[in-house]
Amino acid sequence: MLSWIFTFLVLAIIAAVFGFTGIAAAATGIAKILFYIFIILFVLSLIVHLVRRGP
Repeated sequence: MLSWIFTFLVLAIIAAVFGFTGIAAAATGIAKILFYIFIILFVLSLIVHLVRRGP
């Protein structure tokens, strides 16, 4: 999932350089959403790992 974030980020940067502001804004929005989903899943995974580990 992290690779998708970088893909959309690079797409947004390239689109912004060429002046396609609508595409750049959309790609940036998608990259932000994917980043937040990645962070949430990472934290949940960390919590589950710590709970399952036990004493």
